[in-house]
Amino acid sequence: MRTKEKGLEFELKALANKRRLSIIKLLKDKRELTVSEISKSIKLSFKSTSKHLAVLKSADIVEYEQRGLLYFYKLNFPLPDSVRVILSIM
Repeated sequence: MRTKEKGLEFELKALANKRRLSIIKLLKDKRELTVSEISKSIKLSFKSTSKHLAVLKSADIVEYEQRGLLYFYKLNFPLPDSVRVILSIM
């Protein structure tokens, strides 16, 4: 289990990237998307998008559900305070 400080560090590192911020904003607006849908929307390769999603997942900002061969990503509620603040100004 992470300490509160370590969790905040993970969150801030995850948020310190424009592509990941784009993913978060996109999921805020669309609620739930597949990796392919996200990669097309942010104009990034599937592989790079997957890596960014893994960072967001490790920081507990997003979660996913596998349905067949597809992975559906959405924001992980309740969102950490740091993420809520960032989303409020985006």
